[in-house]
Amino acid sequence: MFVPIYDANRLRRIRFQYVTVGLIVVNVVIYLVFTATGETGALLSAYEITYGFIPAVVNGYADLPPHYVAVPEALNFVTYAFLHLNFWHLLGNMLFLWVFGDNVEDAFGHLRFLLFYLACAAAGAWLHAMVMPDSEATLVGASGAVSGVAAAYLMLHPRVWVWVLAFGRIPLYLPAWLLLAIWIGWQFALFIAGGEDVSYAAHAGGIFAGAALTLVLRQKGVPLFDSRIETPRAVELKRKDERGA
Repeated sequence: MFVPIYDANRLRRIRFQYVTVGLIVVNVVIYLVFTATGETGALLSAYEITYGFIPAVVNGYADLPPHYVAVPEALNFVTYAFLHLNFWHLLGNMLFLWVFGDNVEDAFGHLRFLLFYLACAAAGAWLHAMVMPDSEATLVGASGAVSGVAAAYLMLHPRVWVWVLAFGRIPLYLPAWLLLAIWIGWQFALFIAGGEDVSYAAHAGGIFAGAALTLVLRQKGVPLFDSRIETPRAVELKRKDERGA
């Protein structure tokens, strides 16, 4: 529905969003490795069975063949979030992470943001397993973690303005509260409706975790629902003032 492209929300506490960029690089490299080996696009490929999240296995309804077991079962709650089925799946998640992740990392700090991201991924997998306990389909993708990032951004910077592409082609300039409220509401609507091809339960789990963890992981002095409206013009003026100081 909406694809975020750019926000004019400068960093205030960190010099650079190392964790956000690092996560994007890791996701892209893993995707390129899978593409090079011809494994991308097959939902039940060996890589996805090994590192993806399968509710039936976690809940004890099925067992993985021994030759597919490469990591402890608990790690699949996060390893699945670094696999993507195709380029568009990867691109959508990474755009959300690129636009919103830096400011959430700025509010939390590097280490807390990394823990936050992984916890949101795990929460998404957990809710997916609760909703579909005996499913043998493999869950992959960073959507649960990225949904948590979106929820955190909504709680931290609801009035920042964001450039988006509506329906993939119409440029719009929207306040974050409107963009993310519509996006989050849409995820929950599809979760309730029971979408078949996408695990909206994982999205919902990430959103719940993201909202809850924002309350406790943000650094001291970081307010909720920041009232400042950051526009490209305002950011440029601030930069000029700082250079002249």
